Amino acid sequence: MNPLLPMIFRDDHRIVVQGPITIENVVAMTQYGIGLFNAHHLVIDLDKVTEVDSTIISMLLEWLRATRKNSYQLQFVNVPESLKSLIQLYGIVELIPITIHHTAHQNPI
Repeated sequence: MNPLLPMIFRDDHRIVVQGPITIENVVAMTQYGIGLFNAHHLVIDLDKVTEVDSTIISMLLEWLRATRKNSYQLQFVNVPESLKSLIQLYGIVELIPITIHHTAHQNPI
């Protein structure tokens, strides 16, 4: 059994990420998450993410690259304030598609 299974799982067209995403697990989380991408429109729910460091930015960007390569659409919902701050700090607001609600149109932070 994959030790990341409790931290990231698929729920229909939604991928739920929970727990910390830090330098200790970001590479494995990135690879495991990409393995779950098999629909044209995916929602990444970050509501249960408990801790982040700057490495999460590389994970999100890599996920976006992977989905765009397959012409998939990816949206991030329930983004923690700490992650929103990092996205703003790095000046990549326009690159990360954050949605306020599952049914809302893409909105910038």
